[in-house]
Parts: sequence; C-alpha cells; structure tokens
Amino acid sequence: MRTPAPAPSPAPAPAPAAVDLGDPATFADPDLDLDGYWRTLRDEAPLHWNPPVDGRRGFWVLSRHEDILATYRDDTHFTSERGNVLVTLLEGGDAGAGRMLAVTDGHRHHELRKILQRVLSPRVLDEVATTVRANTRRWIREAVESGGCDFAERIAARIPMTTICNLLGVPEQDHDHLLGLTRAALSADDEDVDEVDSEMARNEILMYFMDVVEERREHPGEDVISMLIASSVDGVPLTDEDVVLNCYSLIIGGDETSRLTMIDCVRTLAARPDQWQRLKRGEVELGTAVDEVLRWASPTMHFGRSVVRETEVHGVRLRPGEIVTLWHASGNRDERVFDRPELFDLGRTPNKHLAFGYGPHFCVGSYLAKVEIAELLSALRDFTTGFEQTAEPRPIRSNFLTGFATLPVRFDPDRAGLAAALAAGPEAGLEGAD
Repeated sequence: MRTPAPAPSPAPAPAPAAVDLGDPATFADPDLDLDGYWRTLRDEAPLHWNPPVDGRRGFWVLSRHEDILATYRDDTHFTSERGNVLVTLLEGGDAGAGRMLAVTDGHRHHELRKILQRVLSPRVLDEVATTVRANTRRWIREAVESGGCDFAERIAARIPMTTICNLLGVPEQDHDHLLGLTRAALSADDEDVDEVDSEMARNEILMYFMDVVEERREHPGEDVISMLIASSVDGVPLTDEDVVLNCYSLIIGGDETSRLTMIDCVRTLAARPDQWQRLKRGEVELGTAVDEVLRWASPTMHFGRSVVRETEVHGVRLRPGEIVTLWHASGNRDERVFDRPELFDLGRTPNKHLAFGYGPHFCVGSYLAKVEIAELLSALRDFTTGFEQTAEPRPIRSNFLTGFATLPVRFDPDRAGLAAALAAGPEAGLEGAD
C-alpha cells in the first residue's frame, strides 16, 4: 500500500513588522496569511505598534478579544471623537465629531443614541421586517428560477440598500446612485479608485442628504429623516448638519455591513456543503446561524480610538493623542474565547462576536442587520437545494472593510419549496414592495 504523501506544511505567518495594516493593498494580497499574522499578534504581541509609513502616522493594534472589549468600555482613557476608522484617524480627525453618533461621546452621545434607538427600535421595525422578508424571498426566488446570477450585484446590493433607503424616505430612483457612493466611500472595487475618489463619494453623500433635509423641513413625512428633524437634545433641535451627518452614518452602516456579510455568507456556504445541509434540514436555529455568519465574515475589520488620558496596556504606556485600533478580524478568531475559531459552525453557541462592536457604541442597526441576514438564510433554505460559486469573486480594496464586490453563483431549485410559495401567494414572497 502506498503511503500517502504528507500534507504540505503551512506557510510561516508573516512577521508583524512586515505587515502594514494602514495600506489597503495589504488586505488584497492573496498570498498573505493574515490568519497566521493575527495568531502571532494575539500570542506574542497583543499590543503591537504599526509604524509610520510614507508620511502616514503609526498606530497601536489590539488583537485579543478581551482587550478589544476593555477598550470599547473605557471612555475615560479613549475617545471616538477624533475619528473611529483609520481613514479619518490618520487624517487627524472626523468632521462629524460631536454631531454624528459614531464619533460622539459622553452626554450628547447618550442623547443622540436614544433618538436613533427610538426610530430604529424592534417595534418600529416590525413593519420594515415584513417588507424585507417579501423583497428578499421574491429576489431569491427569481434568481433561483433563472438558474444563477452575480449574487453580489443582483441580491446583496439590493436588500440592505432598499431597506435603509425606505427608512430614510429616499426615492427609489436614487437607490443605485447611493449604492455606488457607499461602495466608494470606504472601499474600492478596483485599484484605480484612490482616497481622493473615496473622499469625493463621502462628500456627495453628505450633499445629497443636505438636499433631502431641506425638502423634509418643508414637507415632513413618516420617515426617519423627518423624525430626526423633529428631535432635539437638551431642548435644542438638531441642526441640518446634525441630521445630515447621522443620515450619512445610517446609510453607510445600513448598507456595508449587511451587504458584505450576505456575500460572504453565500460564498462560505457554497464551499461548505455540510453546513449548508444543517441549515437546509433545519438542524440549526436561524438566529444562531446569523451570529456565526457575522463572526465569520467580520465585514468591519476594525474600529479605532484616540488616547485622551495616559494609560497602560500590556505594560506599555499609551500617551494622549496616540491612535489605538481594535481589530474585530482578529478578536472574532481568538482561541481564548471561541472553541476552534477556524471552523465555520452554524450551531456555534455561545458566540460573543464583535461584528457590531461593543459597549456604548454598539451598532444601533444591529437588529435590522440580523433581520436581513436571517431572511436571506430563510429564503435560500426554502427555494434552493444548493448552490455553487461559478467564478472567482473580486475582492474589495480597503483597510476598514473586507469582502467581495462580485460573486457569480448557480442555484439548484427546490421545486417543492417554490411550489409551496406559489400556493401561498404574496405572504410567501411572490410579491413585495420595494
């Protein structure tokens, strides 16, 4: 009997000093073992210094789950008001500081959060969830019946953008325009798009919502923008700039996390038929599966903070003004928290993933994102017996987001599921209001 050849040894993880986390090209390198890099940091350098490169500032890197949680909780020594992602932290600040929820701390953050939690509460979103279900099931059914599609473009690009635009009262004819802008704002689909293009996209989003806010002040409706216009903090009404900046945050957050997670979910399930069958047979709860999909995708690789008061982490003194980045991409694979984190396990529980952040800045849109992903999984389970990736997807380029801009797939229809939907009519998703 021939002795099987030994499995090839994994390539050694790159030395921490050889990896520049500030460069989007780092994350587009298919030959770079980032999983090995994160393991090395967690084990040997849980507080790592990413040095300055080409005039760009250096910054600290936290890779362990417990350190990330501790920093998120600590608003005494750290602030988000100088930016919360590398693209703004490295530029020296965020124009929305003190007005946009994500980059506001203290009392005003608490009051702004109450306003947004009120307009994005599960009770308010129940009706929205019904529309998400109808749209998702209709689009998945159509894609399955046609045999296949670019899942990223035809489905993942539509579900979250349609949902958040409807909440904000954005006309349907503007959805594609805003989708293009959100894609460019913090990432790029190809290397020809640079930071100038991204900055222009961010400014265009702000200008678009400035026009919408002006119109809503004249003709208020039932949408989130009208609700924000009617809101106040400590008796002082929100300004146009306050409303616009928080609309920007909602449209970016409401689109990117869900869209990239959905794309990664389908790609991952296509490559793991055992996990797909667990979902198909109803062996895992949808909520449990959603959490594992989010942990695995980790679409927002990091968030950041600035030091405002000297403190010590892992024996190192951190000085005011220094940047500290908290890497979900590593924390969601931390062996100290997750059993066999390298495995995609739809039944994983508990699952203390960091996809929505933690602490005071925990994502206000988390409920809606989970609804969208759950409805995607439900529709896939009901309308297809399986699916496969038919070509290599194109990765996005970003030092903040991770995922793919394209995902060609072929679906095998579940004839019984499609027939049951046809018999049930509109409630099964044969019709839906965009």
